[in-house]
Amino acid sequence: MNPQSQPTSAQFLALTLDASSTLALFEQASNWQERYRQIMLLGKALPKLDEHFKVETAQVRGCESNAWLYHSQIDGLNYFLADSDARVVKGLTTLLLMACNGKSSADIARFDPNSYFKMLGLEGQLSPSRTNGLLALATAIKSHSQ
Repeated sequence: MNPQSQPTSAQFLALTLDASSTLALFEQASNWQERYRQIMLLGKALPKLDEHFKVETAQVRGCESNAWLYHSQIDGLNYFLADSDARVVKGLTTLLLMACNGKSSADIARFDPNSYFKMLGLEGQLSPSRTNGLLALATAIKSHSQ
């Protein structure tokens, strides 16, 4: 891969997401509409990938929307950058990145996306195609971290 088509280590480390406060917002949401709103806000908060990073080799297969994923291992921990052309997918992607960024390969291998989505109250709320895309992204994260 051409060095210009891979984000720098600084870009991976710059992505900081406060998982505990975001999860608290989901826990406080009393209904699906409030959770959906939080997902949309997360989609806005995820940094946009530069266009030259949106290449076919970084695309996640199995997503209905276009989604791109990059991985870097820094000091033995895994970091990811991702983007999508759909705001809801970006928000859902952010939730996955919050669960996996800065984790060891063993932690990511043990990560159960279905349990995570259920804990967040997303189980049964997403369309089958969106759920499949999210699981494809989780699978790609696991694959990259091995």
